[in-house]
Amino acid sequence: MSTSPLPPRIAVVGASSLIGEALIETIRSRKFPFAALHALDDVRDLGRAVGDGERDLPVEDVATFDFSRVDLAFFCARSAVATRYAASAAAHAWVIDGSIAHRGLANVPLVVADVNPEALRMVGRHGLVALPGSAATALATVLAPLHQAAGIVRVEVVTCQAVSGSGRAAMEGLAAETVDMLSGRKAKGRIFGRQIAFNVIPQVDALGEDGVSAEERRLLHETRRVLGLPELAINATAIRVPVFFGHSLAVHVSFERELSAVVATELLQRSKGCHVVLAGADGDVPTPAIEASSPDSVYVGRLRADLTRDRSLNFWVVADNIRKCAAYNAFSVADILVNSVG
Repeated sequence: MSTSPLPPRIAVVGASSLIGEALIETIRSRKFPFAALHALDDVRDLGRAVGDGERDLPVEDVATFDFSRVDLAFFCARSAVATRYAASAAAHAWVIDGSIAHRGLANVPLVVADVNPEALRMVGRHGLVALPGSAATALATVLAPLHQAAGIVRVEVVTCQAVSGSGRAAMEGLAAETVDMLSGRKAKGRIFGRQIAFNVIPQVDALGEDGVSAEERRLLHETRRVLGLPELAINATAIRVPVFFGHSLAVHVSFERELSAVVATELLQRSKGCHVVLAGADGDVPTPAIEASSPDSVYVGRLRADLTRDRSLNFWVVADNIRKCAAYNAFSVADILVNSVG
């Protein structure tokens, strides 16, 4: 990363969240140059400190913070917080919003740094940038190079989403339920309305009247927008699984032109943000507990031809939903913005 002569002053809104903490860690571990770093949150988290123990930051109140004091603001908070403060912050700073608040606005670029960084050209020295959800980020990262090579016609995807996608309370709920069940007690299942420990729930977010969940609808629209394919057929099923970190996706893709598994593997191995796990004699496959612990890559495995349909491939995708798909994507977008001006 190049060094800017004027390092930005940074605010992280939602600094107490899983993504906010991961983002602060990423900023420091990547040695991102900054002139100031503010940890902001709403009143519920005031008085806390975030950091690594040695460089803790006091949490300031976002409601009283003056965003003219910063050049770059990351919003890692609930959508209600972004709805209330992000637009006014964008009058002074680059605002990178990871919530759902601004993803559907045509005048706000929706960006995955490894896929469509050119969308940031519409942002000047300040303004709003939205980030897609973690599942859409992982899916678009893998689909982009395949579409460029063979033209994607249709995508079938099942997302197996970790509980951390619903925040810290969901992780604590899974841990508590697991302890209860291993101790011979009945799990209470408060977070998702039913037990998640040792279970699979075929619903992420609320269902619409048509039976499609809000997460499935977001995955459709966000992936289309990031890829620049507004008519792409994407049939999605989103399920919640008892995993702390790491979304996994079972993907089937049909193409306009022939694309072999060998060629697709080579393409993905050369693609930014992707890492292909080649199946050896011991049947290596990417899993959320192992490969997804890396914040830098979206992992692809089980890449093979569909035996029932021409010009079609099946594969398995794993990525850390908090670090790679959320915090690291936000960091990478900021890196592009800062260096394009600096």
